[in-house]
Amino acid sequence: MQKDYKIQFNTLKISSILLYFLVVSCATSRLSKFSDKFEKPPYDTSFHGLVVMEASSGKVLHNTNGDKYFIPASNVKIFTLFASKKMLPQKAPALEYVFDKDTVLIKGTGYPATLHPYFKDSTVISFLKKQKNITFYEKNDEVKRFGPGWAWEDYDTYFSPEINTFPLYGNVLTIYPDINSEVFPNVFLDSIHFQKKSVRRDERTNQFYVKRSQIDTLTIPFITSPSLSQKMLESTLNKKISLSEKFPDVNKQTLLGLETDSIVKRMMYRSDNFLAEQLLLMASSKLSDTLSATKAIAHILENELMDLENPPRWVDGSGLSRYNLIAPESITYVLKRLYDEVPHEELFSLFPSWDRNGTIEVWNNYKEPRYIFAKSGAMGNTYNLSGYLKTKSGKTLIFSCMNNHFRIPTQAVRDEIEFMLKSLWAKY
Repeated sequence: MQKDYKIQFNTLKISSILLYFLVVSCATSRLSKFSDKFEKPPYDTSFHGLVVMEASSGKVLHNTNGDKYFIPASNVKIFTLFASKKMLPQKAPALEYVFDKDTVLIKGTGYPATLHPYFKDSTVISFLKKQKNITFYEKNDEVKRFGPGWAWEDYDTYFSPEINTFPLYGNVLTIYPDINSEVFPNVFLDSIHFQKKSVRRDERTNQFYVKRSQIDTLTIPFITSPSLSQKMLESTLNKKISLSEKFPDVNKQTLLGLETDSIVKRMMYRSDNFLAEQLLLMASSKLSDTLSATKAIAHILENELMDLENPPRWVDGSGLSRYNLIAPESITYVLKRLYDEVPHEELFSLFPSWDRNGTIEVWNNYKEPRYIFAKSGAMGNTYNLSGYLKTKSGKTLIFSCMNNHFRIPTQAVRDEIEFMLKSLWAKY
């Protein structure tokens, strides 16, 4: 009788192993078929890469062109998320300041939420309202208004606000199309012209052009400057602000703002380029008094990602630059690090899913539980998707699918990726 039990047990054990390998091989086969498809017309003239691994073990299940470099577009924001987790405190640094008798001297940290159209954070404003005299320092030669390799003609588009050390109002003019056409900041009230033009703003001046028939909320980047920041602060605080060419070399204090994760989440869900760039500036404020995205990037690459087999060319926080070059293997490496180091509930909450709140919202399948938690990255002839997939059996997979230089509609590429991910969810 005992022998029969042993036989039954061994048979069951063997069957389980065979079933496991059958499922795995089926999933692997589907991945191979997916990659094979991209070797045939109309995909064979473009570049495609796919890496899939088990999140818990790090075992690579599939690798096609994983070591090749691709333009990542907004997949760069995964690296910016990683940098934020490594370099920024739980609450973001909103302002640095020192007191000199009855005067407070302030300087920016890159904090993006002050009077922002979405966050509407008043932490800095509430602090400054309590001060008798304010001197403002905003001189940093290493911060340029646009990132390297950005398209110059995007200067008046909502997705390309300027970068600076002390942003206000998200560095955009916001016009709400109600009866009164509310305008923020209101210092631009006399600079808005209701007329049809091919541009929304003059290239070199803060003169804005709006159609009277505008029915949606409109956001237009404005040209930043210390004098404009001074003017906006004076208007908001209803008090005079002095400008300074230097900041005292003494121990400074830091005013804390919103939870860092709230800024990171907004960056990821809306693929917000402005927030991405400002997060790197804030990160650099923890390294030195000179704000520089380049310094923050170098710090992460040299101290946290020094083991990458294919070191990326990483030049900005948002992915707007076509100078960025990253391999799928490097993206899955960072995703694996995040999976190992960040509580999973917290981590998945930072990545868009297919609900209506993120950038993969059109992947609607509400009959199934959310199983894709990923960041897309798109620009002309480019579509990438990288993140986490929770399978039907309860496993978590990490994936990076990168596609560059295709001439077919982006939706066709998206459809293939969606089919592949749904197959993995069902079969793995």
